[in-house]
Amino acid sequence: MNMNNNKTFSVGVIISTYNNPQWLEKTLWGYLAQTVKPDEIIIADDGSTDKTKALLLKYQDRLPIKHVWHEDNGFRKTEILNKAVLASTADYLIFTDQDLIPRADFVETHCQFAEQGYFLSGGAVMLPAGISQQLTQEDIISQAAFSIDWLCKNGVKRSWKLMKLCKNKTITQLLNRLTTAKASWNGGNASTWRNFILKANGFDQRMKYGAEDREFGERLFNAGIRSKQLRYSLPLLHLYHTRPYRNKEDWDANQVIRRQTKENKSTTTPFGINQKP
Repeated sequence: MNMNNNKTFSVGVIISTYNNPQWLEKTLWGYLAQTVKPDEIIIADDGSTDKTKALLLKYQDRLPIKHVWHEDNGFRKTEILNKAVLASTADYLIFTDQDLIPRADFVETHCQFAEQGYFLSGGAVMLPAGISQQLTQEDIISQAAFSIDWLCKNGVKRSWKLMKLCKNKTITQLLNRLTTAKASWNGGNASTWRNFILKANGFDQRMKYGAEDREFGERLFNAGIRSKQLRYSLPLLHLYHTRPYRNKEDWDANQVIRRQTKENKSTTTPFGINQKP
């Protein structure tokens, strides 16, 4: 698997958020510890209250934050992501969410594996509610929270899934090859070149919650862009949360759009960043 060890491009991180400053702050702690600092961190805010704005002001001097916000009018994640892409200036964009804490090598590893003609698909380790709440800034900055033994001592059940946190690169690259999981566009942990996103016209703004990220990746595949499976090299800690915005009607509507994308071999969408009147 090719790696780009000489970063000659700018990199941005787009973090989607909605009314959860407590989880967002834990995620921002992870970006304070990065071995390679992103050139910009764009908060794609789907209508949060001023509590999120106040949190971001606290970190403005320590992180290169841009706050992109629109008013709360239901689940409009695809729309705010498109606005965040337009607000970005970086060559390469990493997409993630408010509840996903990055290990210290997260940005560095995305940059190492970045390659023209590809997008990257990473993974996450789900945390139970108790430890999600208890994680401190010190746990994250020190990287203790990314230790399998530490997590198990603090209430996480030992399982094969924790191998995503293995730090032996030979083992993780082997596991990346052996996994049966498809390297799809995972909106919580994926990256590609900004110009690819613009050519695809970004995310389909008709889509609500439910595989809306997958549809974007399927258009990239249709355009001849390939994916790299890095679920064991690019782990995030996934803080526990419920999904009150999930409903069957939206899911079914999204599946219709995905079928159309597949049948038509669509590489772009008329319902994305640029829309004709």
